[in-house]
Parts: sequence; C-alpha cells; structure tokens
Amino acid sequence: MAPDRAYHQPEAPTTVRTTSPTPDIEPSHHDETRELLAERASEPQNFTWRGVLVGLAIGVVICFSNTYFGLQTGWVSSMSMPSALMGFAFFKTMSRHIKLPFSPVENVLIQSVAGSVGTMPLGCGFVGVIPALQFLLKPEENGPLTLSLWKLIVWSVGICFFGVVFAVPLRKEVIIREKLKFPSGTATALMIGVLHGGDEKGAVIKQSHNREDEEDNDEQDGLIVGGAPGGAVSDEVSPQAYPETERGDEPGTAMDQQSDWKAKIRLLVISFSISAVYTLLTYFIPQLRDVPVLGMTLANDWLWTLNPSPAYIGQGIIMGPETTLHMLLGAVIGWGILSPLAKSKGWAPGPVSDWGTGSKGWIVWVSLAIMLADSLVSLGWLVLRPLIYYTRVWLPRLQDRMRNRPWKDVFKVNLRPNDGYSALTNLTTSQTSDDGKGSKDQPEVDAPPEHLIGARTTIIGLVASLALTVLAVHYVFGDLVPLRLTFLSLFLALILSIMGVRALGETDLNPVSGISKLTQLLIAVAIPNASTNKNAVVINLVAGALSESGALQAGDLMQDLKTGHLLGAAPNAQFYGQIIGSAVGAVVSAAVYKLYTNVYEVPGHLFQVPTGFVWIFTARLVTGKGLPPMVAQWALGAGLIFAVGTAARVWEAGSPHGKRWTRFVPGGIAVAVGMYNVPSFTLARTIGGLVNWYWRSYRQKPETPIIVLASGLILGEGVVSIVNLLLASAKVPHL
Repeated sequence: MAPDRAYHQPEAPTTVRTTSPTPDIEPSHHDETRELLAERASEPQNFTWRGVLVGLAIGVVICFSNTYFGLQTGWVSSMSMPSALMGFAFFKTMSRHIKLPFSPVENVLIQSVAGSVGTMPLGCGFVGVIPALQFLLKPEENGPLTLSLWKLIVWSVGICFFGVVFAVPLRKEVIIREKLKFPSGTATALMIGVLHGGDEKGAVIKQSHNREDEEDNDEQDGLIVGGAPGGAVSDEVSPQAYPETERGDEPGTAMDQQSDWKAKIRLLVISFSISAVYTLLTYFIPQLRDVPVLGMTLANDWLWTLNPSPAYIGQGIIMGPETTLHMLLGAVIGWGILSPLAKSKGWAPGPVSDWGTGSKGWIVWVSLAIMLADSLVSLGWLVLRPLIYYTRVWLPRLQDRMRNRPWKDVFKVNLRPNDGYSALTNLTTSQTSDDGKGSKDQPEVDAPPEHLIGARTTIIGLVASLALTVLAVHYVFGDLVPLRLTFLSLFLALILSIMGVRALGETDLNPVSGISKLTQLLIAVAIPNASTNKNAVVINLVAGALSESGALQAGDLMQDLKTGHLLGAAPNAQFYGQIIGSAVGAVVSAAVYKLYTNVYEVPGHLFQVPTGFVWIFTARLVTGKGLPPMVAQWALGAGLIFAVGTAARVWEAGSPHGKRWTRFVPGGIAVAVGMYNVPSFTLARTIGGLVNWYWRSYRQKPETPIIVLASGLILGEGVVSIVNLLLASAKVPHL
C-alpha cells in the first residue's frame, strides 16, 4: 500500500531554453550525458572493498532490526536512505585518513550492499514462511518441521540469488527504455546528490531536457523524497541536482550543505538514543508494551492496548497518514466489530488471543480474503493495462489495412504506433523541446557497455542460481516437495517478478505479499489431490516463498539500479555488490532468526508472527483444508467489497486528475494488516501517521527531517533488541 505523501509542487529550477534552429542540439546533449556516464562509471570508487565492508556492517544492523520487527508484525524496510546517510557520515568522518576520496558512486555501492543484506529476513522467509513451517504446521500436515541452523543457511543461500540475476535483463527495459520512475530509488539518488553537492559530481544526471519530461519524471523534479515507499516531496530544490544551473556556485553553499548533513546525523543519533533507552526499559518493565489507554476492560477482554514504542511511531511516520488511517479502520472492523461478533455468536469460542479457536484467528481469515481480492485486482490490472493499450493502438490500424489492402499485405504491416521519432533536421530546437515526442520516446543514454552486466554473465548466473535453488529446496525438504513443482514454482516466481518490478517502478509498491498469495493459489491447482495430500501445505508454502523471494530481490536491485543510473554508477559494480550483500545477508539472517527463536517463544507475546499465520491459513484455504464457522460468508463478502474498492482506486489512479476521491477508499492491504495485527501496533503507527500529516500537510515542512527521525527510532529499537536478547538468554529477571 503506497502511503499518502502530501505532494507539493515546488517552483521549477531555472533552465535556459533556446529557440534558435540548431538541429544537432539533441545529439549534443546525449553526447554530453554519455561522456558523463562513462566518466563516472570508470571511477575506481564504483567498487571498493571498504565500501562493501561499510555496507555490510550497516546491512547487518538493518538485518537484526528487520528480523525483530518482522517476527512481531511482518514489517520490513530496506532503509536505503538511512543507509546512504550513515555511509556518507562514516566516510566524511574518516575523510582525513583515506587516500581515495569518497564519491557519490561509492555511496550508491554502500546503500546497495546494505539494502541487500537488510532485506534478507523477508527475502528468505524468516518472518513468515519459515516460522509457519517450524511452529504452525499440524502433524497431519507433516509438521512441524525441524530445521537446523545448517539447513536454514542452505535454504537462504540457495534462494537469495535468482531474483537478483533475473532483474538484470529487466533493467534495460524498465529503466532505460520505459524510464519508469522508481520513486524511492530516485529519492535516494537525489539525497546522495545533495549530500555530495559541494562537488559537481554529486549532481543527478538529467537525461532529458524537454518540459514534458521534466513534469512527468521524478528525477526532473529536484525533490528530496522520503526514504519510505512512495517517497515524499521536499519544499526546497537543491541546486546541485541540476548541473545546468549555476546556483550551486553561490557563496556559503558548501558550508550550508555540511551543516545540513551534520544536522541530519545529529537528529538520527538523538532519535536512535531515545528509542534505545525505551527498548531497554521494556525488558525490565514489560508492561510498557501494553498500555491500557482505552480502559482495563477493553485491554483485558478485547486486546485494545497501546504499544507506545518509538519504533512503531517511526514506522507510522514512514507509512504516512493515508496508510495508517486505513490500518486503523482495519483494526476497528476486525477487533472492534468482527472479534466481539464472532465471540458472541460462538463462531470463535476460545480465548480472544487464541489463533486456533479464538476470534484473533477467526478475523485473520477475513483479512486474508481482503488481501487476496486486492492482490488479484491490482496484479490483474498490471496484465490487462498493456493489453488494452496495444489493442487500442493496433486494432484500428489492422482494421484499416484489412479494408484497404489485399489480404496478403495484412501480414506485412508494421503495427507500431504513429508516435515515432521525428527527424531532427526537420525540427527547430523549440519544436523539439516543446513538442517532446522525439525525446520522450527515445531510450535514455546508458552506461558504456564495459560497465554493464554482460549477456554471458546473466545467462550463466541465471542458470546457476536456479540450479542452486532447486538443490537447496531438495536438500532441505527432500521428497516433501516434488521436483516438478519446484520447477513450476520457479517459473511462476520469474513471471510474477516482472509484474512486481513494473508495479514498483510505477507506484513504489512491490506487491510481494500479493505475488506470493497468487502463487499459492496457482500452485494449489497443480498439487495432486491437494485436499488429501499430507504434503500439500508444505508444497504451497515453499512455492509462495520462492515467488516472494524472487519478486523482492528483483525489486530491490531495480531500485538500486535506478539510483545508480541517475548518479552514473557502474551497473556491474552494483550487481556484484548486491550479490555479495545477498550472500552475507542470507547467512546472517538465518543466524539471527535462529537466535531469536531459540531465546524467545514463537509464537509468543513478543513475537506473534502474524504473517506466519497468514501464510499457513492461505495454504490451508487454497488446498481445501476447511474453514472455521461462518468464515466463508464473511470472507466472501469482504473480498467482494474490497475488490470493488481496489478496482475504483486503480481506475482513478490512471485518470488525468489522479487521486481526487480514491484516498477516501480504504486500501485492501492496509486494512488487512490492521486486522491481523493486534491494535497496540496499529494505534502506535496511527500516531506516527498523524505526525507525518502534521509536519507535511499542516506545517508545510519538507519530509526529509522526519524520515531521518523515523529511521533513528526504528534502528534504535532494532539494535538494542540485541541487548534485550542477550539479557533474556542470560535469564536476567524483569522488575
């Protein structure tokens, strides 16, 4: 669910436009861009072991944080902007002691490596699928499975590469040809450009210079965007983001930039410290995690408490007001209406907090139906939209040819749209700039071939990574997962990863949850005798995990490649950095997961693994294992309602006027998350969303400071949770 970002269009930067008929100005611009890309891609800082090591260190911190929050609520973040900021701060501090200057392309390497390490808890299934297999499978489903640390490492290393390699051939299509926006990747590039703004090499490369492209593409807006999915818009335009302007030469600019990044680091440290102190206190005073703000009756009987965690408030800041309010609506529907109803009617006779017989588990089925409906409509539109577009373009031309030409010529017709390239010699510069068709349809200038990932490397890497995945699945699960279904799962994962990458590029939302649920639905059809097959649930979970992993890895790499493209980083250096980060992240995430599950009860009060229950409930649903009383009727009704709502949101999003009224239509995924998470987390996130609204919409302030604040709050609890882990393993008593 893409958060509300309270968009404010700043004043566009001054750009000199000429009307003199200079036919070769467009090639000249492309030549300059090509030279700049070649220069930056050739810098030795594109791949340095010091950059890799710093990225790995930052990534390990994020990995601990994501495992902690993922086991609690399923929330995981790549933290690309904080990673870039921390890497910049480290090398700025060490600048007197290093010979090779720190540059923007090395900053790109750091955040690419850190992100690939940090997202592995989700990419390898350690916040959902693996807990479901280990702790939630029933004996009649051949469970629960016992997975040693070695098997977890084999599994995670086996599946952590194929999505990264598969993203490589997609890069040229979605970034160079189609020029998809990838807002978070663009945001990170802009922030890195501003951080390095004292040097002209810090500027984001501007690929096109007609007004239409400036309005349509985020990289032309000159905006500092929040590190959250969806990004945010700053009220200030950095002169360093535009090489053609001369405002960067104004006196005092470098000093202002130095104080600006120091202020951001100071804010990050302060927020980190506040969250760290709170987290340490919660170990000794666990009651701080469940404050009965609505009274003891609602707290004890219906689980309505507040977890005033700074980290969850920070998550709400990143999500934004629209998403968090939709999550609050989900909590009200699920925990305020459906939970008491199911309890009073006897549909969920057990304790409210029981996943099996209580209303907590009953409402998860309804939230699951909402998620499936939202995912099917959203992903279905991704498939239908290009088909509708090309049908509207090609069909009239084909009909015209069939009417006016002999039938033999029909098969010789060129069905390309009329909007093609215009001859530059027939256009003045003003026509080229103002009309914009030629440059808009042209692909962007790319890095030199020697800095791209070669076809041979891609083919060998894809074959090897797929083979490694098959071997890992067979080693870990043996005969539980047939080989043919593993191949089918990988095929679905690759196909659906394309949809995920396109959705990410257009909306900044990688629908990995919807993709995995769709895979579970499709793979259930291929399982023989699914309703009676004891292995059906295990097969279904593994298939969904593969698709989620592939979509997540491909999307993460594409965001990083967009960042690198805008700053001129060498794509092959980023690719190798992500491969290293994925390998290290796979091992680290397996070890961190094993640490937490050995010390804490899972599922338990601290780690409720709600996404694990969503996974296994989905597997049981699609394999025909039966439903609790009255779930089918309520789930069907909720699914239909939110399918219509999602269709309305998708339709309105494609209209020229944008989101006029659809922000008032609840998003299915956000509502579902509010339903399957206990209210304590949702209330804290809602507070954060309101903070975002107050800062961005009410006070009209740039979002970057509160994104830095939120990142510090999240990292503070994530890191100090390691201290709490050590205290718990040493059996230090609570107060």
